[in-house]
Amino acid sequence: MTDHGQSPNLRFSRRGVLRLAAGFLASPFLSLAARTEMTEPHLPSGDLAALRRLGSGRVVAIVDGDTVTLDDGMDVRLVGTQAPKLPLGRPNFTPWPLGDAARDFLTRIADGRLIHLYAGGRERDRHGRWLAHCITEDGIWLQGATVGAGLARVYSFSDNRMLIERLYGHERFARAGAEGIWADPFYHIRPASDAARLESDIGTYQLVEGRILSVGRAGETVYMNFGHRWSEDFTITLDDRAVRLLEETGRNPFALEGMSVRVRGWMERGGGPKIVLTHPEPLEVEPS
Repeated sequence: MTDHGQSPNLRFSRRGVLRLAAGFLASPFLSLAARTEMTEPHLPSGDLAALRRLGSGRVVAIVDGDTVTLDDGMDVRLVGTQAPKLPLGRPNFTPWPLGDAARDFLTRIADGRLIHLYAGGRERDRHGRWLAHCITEDGIWLQGATVGAGLARVYSFSDNRMLIERLYGHERFARAGAEGIWADPFYHIRPASDAARLESDIGTYQLVEGRILSVGRAGETVYMNFGHRWSEDFTITLDDRAVRLLEETGRNPFALEGMSVRVRGWMERGGGPKIVLTHPEPLEVEPS
């Protein structure tokens, strides 16, 4: 990866984007409205200015729907997104639905192209991959494109929180049109009231919606309860650091009692099923 010290040109060629993605955009996964939206998955200059330039490289391979390999051999993870997972050599791994479609789409818009990398938080993951927002030489923001096509979900970390709200806009668009993964029951949003279903989702990444019935503290943990049976019903848990981060966004967790929310994360068992909230972005209050 090289650093040319210049920002990419963010002006779009509608014809160019359509030509690059024509094969996929013609598929039944996308409505006419979604195809139109897909021609403009860009980042405003203000958002770009808030990121750190890491460098540039040419994409030589597509690993899956959220990871590419550059010509210097480095892998780049499209930070802020989670595409359907593929086995990638893992024994006994069951592919998630539409994993191939997500990889094919990213291939069409990124393979062989020069991309510019920007960081908004931690720059490398534990596997040594770059964690970057990726913009092609003609201005396509790969994260916005894949999420807007319904072929990736928004997926944030406490050390990588930049541009999540903008990605939520792309995700809401795709979900409203039942694009890509949002038409498949595997990815449907779970109701918090269905504790039995959530129990079966232990160990998986889920989006859950419901109304917070009560909020309480026990020791160093705050509990957002979605049912009266605390040992069986769905719960969101927060440690003190997560509480502070939430308060910094103007949301006191105790003031959320009675409100409808959507939360996303890996489902764990803690009495009943639970999601551990480590930072504010996975929690959408009164979600649209």
